[in-house]
Amino acid sequence: MDILRLALAQINTTVGDFQGNSEKIITCLKKARHGNAHIVLFPELTLCGYPPEDLLLKPSFVNTNRKWLDMILSHTRNLTAIVGFVDVKDDIYNAAAILHDGKLAGIYHKRMLPNYGVFDEDRYFRRGTTETLYDLDGIVFGVSICEDMWYPAGPPERQATAGAKLLLNMSSSPYHVGKIQSRERMMSARASDNVAVIAYCNQVGGQDELVFDGSSVVIDERGKTLARAKSYEEDFLLVDVNLPGVMRQRLRDPRRRKGSFNYVIPAKSIEKISLTSVLPISPSPISTPTLVPFRSTLEETYTALVTGTRDYIRKNGFQKVVIGLSGGIDSTLVACVAVDALGGDNVTGVSMPSRYSSDHSKSDAEQLAENLGIRYETVPIETIFQGYLDTLAPQFKGTQFNVAEENLQSRARGNILMALSNKFGWLVLATGNKSEMSVGYATLYGDMAGGFAVIKDVPKTLVYQLCEYRNTVNPVIPQNVIDKPPSAELRHDQKDTDSLPPYDILDAILKAYVEDDYDYEEIVSLGYDVNTVQRVIRMVDTNEYKRRQAPPGVKITSRAFGKDRRLPLTNHYKVWE
Repeated sequence: MDILRLALAQINTTVGDFQGNSEKIITCLKKARHGNAHIVLFPELTLCGYPPEDLLLKPSFVNTNRKWLDMILSHTRNLTAIVGFVDVKDDIYNAAAILHDGKLAGIYHKRMLPNYGVFDEDRYFRRGTTETLYDLDGIVFGVSICEDMWYPAGPPERQATAGAKLLLNMSSSPYHVGKIQSRERMMSARASDNVAVIAYCNQVGGQDELVFDGSSVVIDERGKTLARAKSYEEDFLLVDVNLPGVMRQRLRDPRRRKGSFNYVIPAKSIEKISLTSVLPISPSPISTPTLVPFRSTLEETYTALVTGTRDYIRKNGFQKVVIGLSGGIDSTLVACVAVDALGGDNVTGVSMPSRYSSDHSKSDAEQLAENLGIRYETVPIETIFQGYLDTLAPQFKGTQFNVAEENLQSRARGNILMALSNKFGWLVLATGNKSEMSVGYATLYGDMAGGFAVIKDVPKTLVYQLCEYRNTVNPVIPQNVIDKPPSAELRHDQKDTDSLPPYDILDAILKAYVEDDYDYEEIVSLGYDVNTVQRVIRMVDTNEYKRRQAPPGVKITSRAFGKDRRLPLTNHYKVWE
């Protein structure tokens, strides 16, 4: 066989939806058969969805996963399919099933189990220890799972050294800014170093706080990308691979004769299983491979927010959302994302003005709602606010107006939004950004109330950039929203800079401290004011308890709050002292 036709089935799975996931798998198997594909590759843990977390501790979950794998077998007639599932032997394994012509030909167990950032695979799985190669009419291929490919001396190198010309990798690799390109560069390096064709199939869609971008690729033995699937969308990629080129390149590559590979392979250490092709050897060639271009960084990030929001809402059974629409930049971005995720008919914006709300904020919110085509309601909170003040007057007697009175307004608004949620079944979308969440510039049980925090991992400076990007697509955001100084409007003439450093400075310090783990002295050495750095770090550290109570939200940076960054609530280590 000179030409091998691969199918990459980039699907959006849901954790625990065995029937729904299996139906998608079967649909793709039919497409692969219709397209005369020899091999169809699916994402990591395709059957059960990724990450299943502590569901893996339930024997019934694991057993159900295996039953669905057995059910799929009959749908693999005339095909070789690589399907992700949880295997049970002496323990449980993150596994790939090699299904061939209606039979289970073999199982691969993931070797490299990630246990950093958002990953906890050592908590659940046992590490695989064995290797197997598969020979499909003279085409030798190896199978690996996600993290296995990230190590230069990982299992794919061992497979290539043992003779595999094709390396198949199934993955569930979550998105953060810049990862799509860096991941493809890594895959290119693995392909050229191992002088093998790499087919990489990634999951797509949102799962809780994670967004999987897809962007599946096929890369040739020289490191050139032959085909690339869409980002943030389900896709079915058919690619013809000319494998004689692999041998030609290996003959020209002296590294394979110099002992530069890290694995030393004992004789007969890797089992090889023969698979007989049941499809035409030479299907009509695909004229033009699909090579979807990369998106710009802002488009990529904005689309990740839309994808994560849409899937969280839909997969959890909600149809409509409600947003507190203040006329500020944060609620504006959240409203735009919600409309692009769900459609304007499913979004309600609620203006809740108080005595401190400016006329321009009210008019900006109304104009935005009109531009987006969403339902718009006004529920003034002045009577509620005054009622709080009157009720608390004996306790507050003799004190100055401060954050306590300010937060009464925010909590009144949170109560209204949650009341609308309870009455109509709308999910409340919180509107706080990462800068505010970092330093506690948010009201617990007030503007932090909600079921999903769309931009909780989006720094304030990026909020502005994303709004400007959204207006290049369709100018729905009033320019005044972008131009005016940010303000919570909880007292007269309030500005965010009354309480915080300018956002360009604040976000730079936060990135260094929160995402890059710089020490206090290192941040000061970058040229920032000593007092400002101390103040920001102190605010970050003392507001961990607030963040622990925040709703989930889309991860788009390299290090998000929540599962990604974990610190103790009770903590006497003061980095600034």
